[in-house]
Amino acid sequence: MNQPQSHSSALGYFTWAFIVTVVGLVLGAWLGWQSTGTIGGMASVFFICTVLAVLEISLSFDNAIVNANKLKDMTPEWQHRFLTWGIIIAVFGMRIVFPLLIVVIAAKIGPIEAIVLAASKPEEYARIMNDAHLPIAAFGGTFLMMVGLTYFFDHEKDVHWIKWIETKMARFATIKGIEIAFVLALILSFSTLLEPAEVHTFVYSAIYGLLTFLVVEVVGGLLDASQQTMNAAAKGGFGAFLYLEVLDASFSFDGVIGAFALTQNLFVIAIGLGIGAMYVRSMTIMLVEKGTLNEYRYLEHGAFYAILVLSVVMYFQTLVHIPEVITGLGGAALIGISLWSSIRHNRREREMEEVQTRDSQEQLRA
Repeated sequence: MNQPQSHSSALGYFTWAFIVTVVGLVLGAWLGWQSTGTIGGMASVFFICTVLAVLEISLSFDNAIVNANKLKDMTPEWQHRFLTWGIIIAVFGMRIVFPLLIVVIAAKIGPIEAIVLAASKPEEYARIMNDAHLPIAAFGGTFLMMVGLTYFFDHEKDVHWIKWIETKMARFATIKGIEIAFVLALILSFSTLLEPAEVHTFVYSAIYGLLTFLVVEVVGGLLDASQQTMNAAAKGGFGAFLYLEVLDASFSFDGVIGAFALTQNLFVIAIGLGIGAMYVRSMTIMLVEKGTLNEYRYLEHGAFYAILVLSVVMYFQTLVHIPEVITGLGGAALIGISLWSSIRHNRREREMEEVQTRDSQEQLRA
């Protein structure tokens, strides 16, 4: 009798996501009808919105796990702010404002002209977005790489999934700045594979990604330290909020650029990725409130490995096109394997407890 209730409560976390899905798909179908005037065109846009939503969920599931890991240490007030204001920033800011901003800077036109360009000349708009892919991939890939490496290069980390790698990384974490040195060496090495005309842009964008990570870490630490000084109970405040927003933005880079492979319509992209972002937020809330990360000890590891893979993929996308479906499936596979490993670990723990309990009972009888 209890199982249906837990199943129902889990679905309850996705109520708003379901509502946004229905509204978004109806709006997408309407856009398809308005732009083509045919049932086939309407169905095509409806399908693209659905595919984009699924793509965003698959690419960002690891993002939900990392968000949950940070959110569980934040005060309820800041958790609420991230899950409300954060949705506005993620859906409106990264899925609409960010693509417009790229075109504004790249084409040196005003925001209104960029919107008109997106509506009247989607092919030109998509071309400008694709031309901006190199600096975006370098910036986002570097930021995400620092996120992943910082998790593993931690001398206090005592739970290891792939032990032969993680124990060594935890041991070397006592060397200050080792992850920064690793990333800088990788940037310089990778730049040798690029065309000479692209090296300058790649290296500068990657350095800005590294600096952004360090600035966010420093500012976040200072802000949270000042909050703790004013109120001992306040932790994980604005600094953690800022970190999560920049992290969200880095995850969004690849999805926004990749979406133009499916459609050149900015508004269709905003609808599809916006629907996906709502599911990511719903998953984040569920992971925090249900304590899923504590229950499945290796799930977090899988997410951070997926982040490292995504960062490397973003680098290689400056050389060759890698379909976003492959990236999404790769990340989902890593998280799935880590979940399976967690379940196996929990099962072994229960079996050991049962054996110990049985042995204790037999000793008492003897």
